Amino acid sequence: MAPGHLLPMVDVAKLLGRHPNVKVTIITTPLNAVRFRATVDREIQSGSLIQVLQVQFPHAECGIPEGCESLDTLSSMDHQVKFFTAVSKLQQAVEELFRELKPSPSCMVCDKYIPWLAETANKFRIPRIIFDGTNCFNLLCNHNLRVSKVFESVSDYELLVVPGMPHKIEFSKSQLPGPFNPATNPEFFAFLDQVRVAEKEAYGIVVNSFEELEPEYAKECRRVTGHKIWCIGPVSLLNKDNLDKAQRGKRDSSHDASQYLKWLDSWPPSSVIYVCLGSLNRVTPEQLIELGLGLELTNRPFMWVIKARGSYRKEETEKLLLENGFEERVKGRGVLIRDWAPQLLILSHRAIGAFLTHCGWNSTLEGICAGVPLITFPLFAEQFYNEKVVLQILETGVKVGGEKVQYIGQEEKNGVQVKKENVKEAIEKVMGQGEEKEKRRARARHYAKMAEKAIEKGGSSYHNMSVLIEDIKQKLNHS
Repeated sequence: MAPGHLLPMVDVAKLLGRHPNVKVTIITTPLNAVRFRATVDREIQSGSLIQVLQVQFPHAECGIPEGCESLDTLSSMDHQVKFFTAVSKLQQAVEELFRELKPSPSCMVCDKYIPWLAETANKFRIPRIIFDGTNCFNLLCNHNLRVSKVFESVSDYELLVVPGMPHKIEFSKSQLPGPFNPATNPEFFAFLDQVRVAEKEAYGIVVNSFEELEPEYAKECRRVTGHKIWCIGPVSLLNKDNLDKAQRGKRDSSHDASQYLKWLDSWPPSSVIYVCLGSLNRVTPEQLIELGLGLELTNRPFMWVIKARGSYRKEETEKLLLENGFEERVKGRGVLIRDWAPQLLILSHRAIGAFLTHCGWNSTLEGICAGVPLITFPLFAEQFYNEKVVLQILETGVKVGGEKVQYIGQEEKNGVQVKKENVKEAIEKVMGQGEEKEKRRARARHYAKMAEKAIEKGGSSYHNMSVLIEDIKQKLNHS
């Protein structure tokens, strides 16, 4: 229950609903439903058999403030463990809804981070398919690290080669996600163990990627894990018109996307840098200021999603920006967005020339689909993996210099990893003229075209979705 999971899962529901004779039920909580209600309503009006059912979130019972029903709305990430406890308390309400569904569900597609749904699926004797919000590279990398345990014998900053990967992939231990690093909160570590056990029991995995993007990794991942894996993405591409792009993930009606388009219209093609470090970023104010100063040094136009509401040390960031005089100095060529941003709409605009991203998989894939080069600034989770996909496999981006995972509760330990000079240098490697830059842009456009073909009728992802539906039908007929 976070935007990076919720929004692509809703896209999966809409894709399923576009296939004939498929009825889809989305179960979530009221405030999460607000984020996609308008776009789902249009799907229903166009003939899709989709319904949205809601369960009440147990705020009071778990000590979570009213209005907080997803990770990005928590006033403090100290509430994270409480939040996962609250989600676990939804089991009874969800199962009551299941009993009332007509016809009875033949399959469940669920987020991998809700492990108790394994028990629910067993109760109702239906296959449980996990939605994995990452890619096959991530699945294979994690599997090979767990099996080989190579990370156990190295120090934090020593490079290790991940065995069994189609390319030579190296990381330092400090770049690996939580399960491979003891710095992770012990309670969260225990929760991840539950997730992993539930993942093993799943009937299969749907992945928001496409076969042509990482063919060797999809093939090898199926072979070594033994899992059924269906690459059905990029799911965001089903949002074709500007209204769907503008409303995807929108929390309320007060945000007007047209103001951003109007500003972008005033700039030449491929001239604007779009910057967003994700809805869950906890970057320190000091690091954010360096990022801003680097953008200023380029003398190029930029659009920066600086902080979501309720985010980490927001007041201090605002104070530093004010005292520094940054916003006044970049007025006219720099736009700061302080809350929700219509990312799909912005990225698809002709004026965008590069995307500086935290390398969350949704953002990375949306950048790939937009055909723009990426400037990578990974922060946590599997984001350093995604950086490798961009830099080493696709060769469609450059790195800004982050070298260490930023763990929740330990943000200050990393200090300022990336200086303003690093930011300026990375941006200049992507923007402007030059043979190497043109080749990078050409590769980015190439993958964007491949992504479009994959999701269309006759494409690999459309085919995989049809295969998945047929698989469930066959299982139902033989049960």
